[in-house]
Amino acid sequence: MSDTAPGGTFRSLRVYNYRVWAGGAVVSNIGTWMQRTAQDWLVLTQLTHHNAAAVGIVMGLQFGPQLLWLPWTGSAADRFDKRRLLMLTQAVMGFLALVLGLLTVTGQVRLWQVDVFAFLSGTAAAFDAPARQTFVGELVGERDLSNAVSLNSTSFNGARMVGPALAGVIIASVGTGWAFLLNGLSFIGVLFSLTLLRVGDLHGQARAGRGKGSFAEGVRYAWNRPDLRAILIMLSLIGTFGLNFPIFISTMAVRVFHADAGGYGMLSSIMAVGTMSGALFGASRGRVRFRSLLFGTAIFGAGCLAAAVSPGYWFFAAALVVIGVAALIVTNATNSLMQLSTEPAMRGRVMALRIGIALGGTFVGAPMVGWVADNWGPRWAMGVGAASGFAAAMVVAYAMLRRMHHGLTGPAV
Repeated sequence: MSDTAPGGTFRSLRVYNYRVWAGGAVVSNIGTWMQRTAQDWLVLTQLTHHNAAAVGIVMGLQFGPQLLWLPWTGSAADRFDKRRLLMLTQAVMGFLALVLGLLTVTGQVRLWQVDVFAFLSGTAAAFDAPARQTFVGELVGERDLSNAVSLNSTSFNGARMVGPALAGVIIASVGTGWAFLLNGLSFIGVLFSLTLLRVGDLHGQARAGRGKGSFAEGVRYAWNRPDLRAILIMLSLIGTFGLNFPIFISTMAVRVFHADAGGYGMLSSIMAVGTMSGALFGASRGRVRFRSLLFGTAIFGAGCLAAAVSPGYWFFAAALVVIGVAALIVTNATNSLMQLSTEPAMRGRVMALRIGIALGGTFVGAPMVGWVADNWGPRWAMGVGAASGFAAAMVVAYAMLRRMHHGLTGPAV
């Protein structure tokens, strides 16, 4: 039986609410990638002298709140109106981008300020992410959830093709601060789309009651499920040591291949070719299988290994495409598998765990990987990413063997 889904790769776009949401999101996503690229470039080349550890610290402060606020972010998504919560978080992130942009344009920005804004923006993003990911189910319903998740990734990574390259042009022509300002303005798009949604057409989901929204309850639920537990362990490895792309790409571009801002932005955009391809592949599939995680993590490790030994700029760029495909296969599969197999009233907390572990691990891993890049070289830092992919593949393989040993050979396998 084919895994290809009926209704086409873009079937979720037939739903008005999802179509409106996706339109606003793509504008904001382009701005987000512009800011990420500009922020890494600002820290690496303007506020420090090619200090990868400083980039790692900023990354840690940006993604650390996913772990720090974990007891509350998932509960908020399960208990409150997701649409209103998203309007608040998106507005806060837009405001912070505008203020950082003004500081940079006026020449007042300092490294400690970038650290503070990274933490504040990360805090808003920590509450935004589980609400945004579970809100997809309210937009399209259960039947098209997997497709909508993949299309969201397609949008995010399509913007990744445009945003970094555009940031490189902006940095070279008018300065880094303008990338932050344009990102702040881009949030108007998603805020406007949220106001246009037909609230009556949303697929309402069960919410946790006042006494049933505890973080501990979500942890127990996930840990007592062998499939969810394996996914979370796998994500902890990949998230901590593998998803440090700003460090990998910036240090390889600047210190190994001696690229300028345009060359750095181009590498980020090239990687997005892979991530977008992986997202489109996921959108075309009807069922998400557990074995996709095995293939994805193994290919991720192999791609990072190839990138580590790259003899030149374009070989490295080609390896980034492979890494991008693998990363999206893994992240989309975990998103769909965890949402579809979790009770609706628990989804916010389970997804917060997923996001907190995948991104929050950066708080620990990014400074460590940055230290490796500074002291042993960027190629060794890429090697750390490769090791994380292979270790994650072993975790998934072990979980699959246990499932088959116990006779659990259903669609999830």
